[in-house]
Amino acid sequence: MADSHMTTLTDDEREELEALRAEKARREEEERARAEREELEALRAEQAKVDAQILAECAATREHRSAQDPLESASSRRATAGVSPAPADHNPPQDKTFGQRMVTSSDVDGDGIPTMPVAQKIIIAAALIALVAFIIYTVTR
Repeated sequence: MADSHMTTLTDDEREELEALRAEKARREEEERARAEREELEALRAEQAKVDAQILAECAATREHRSAQDPLESASSRRATAGVSPAPADHNPPQDKTFGQRMVTSSDVDGDGIPTMPVAQKIIIAAALIALVAFIIYTVTR
């Protein structure tokens, strides 16, 4: 029994072993390629889903803006149709007062959440300055 493990392979056995190894490597490569194709298809489907969601959000944002600014969209339609725009003394809705600009935000970040209004930033900065002053005061007393 120990002698059968010690003998070398014949040329036919060696060829068969190499053929089996090559077949195994080919199958493993085919399996790896199949798995990569499946992963690529899944990633493409996910990317298409994200792209469709982004397009839907853009369309909703456009609809929201057109619903918010009906005078602006009407005046732009009149301008493209050759009709004279509204009188010059009328303030379009996008012209905000100082107070409105301080407490509202028209910008939207990448997540679709409105950015922080200016007044809120000023209040936070003032609170931080007051906190630092209080800490300095308590440490020095």
